[in-house]
Amino acid sequence: MSTTTSSRSTGAGRVLIAVYAVLALAATGRSFVQIATDFDDAPIAYSLSALAAVVYILATIALIKKGDTWYRIAWITISFELLGVLVVGALSLVDPILFPAKTVWSVFGAGYLFVPLVLPIFGMIFLYRKRPRAAEETF
Repeated sequence: MSTTTSSRSTGAGRVLIAVYAVLALAATGRSFVQIATDFDDAPIAYSLSALAAVVYILATIALIKKGDTWYRIAWITISFELLGVLVVGALSLVDPILFPAKTVWSVFGAGYLFVPLVLPIFGMIFLYRKRPRAAEETF
């Protein structure tokens, strides 16, 4: 039996999913308000906040769903999230003019207590431990 056919939404997976869901709600709310009220002030920053929201929503769904396809989608979204946090975080420090307004990933997620930076690392560790072949390996 593959571990992807068993639920990833128990134990540590439940906590991971809950944190992703909260971040998805926070990023969605933030980006909605930013885009609705001040989009012309910082279109790139606010679009990145919206992109982060979509990534968090998709990652949450992928972590909940069963199957190899959803497992791959979880890896893709969480990897993209880590790349986004690292790139936007570095650029927001090196050239703050690029991001005149804060995004979810600015300064490596400082506005969210650096959760956007550490969450994908925990997500990748979790997914690695729940990889499809894990149940087939014997030691």
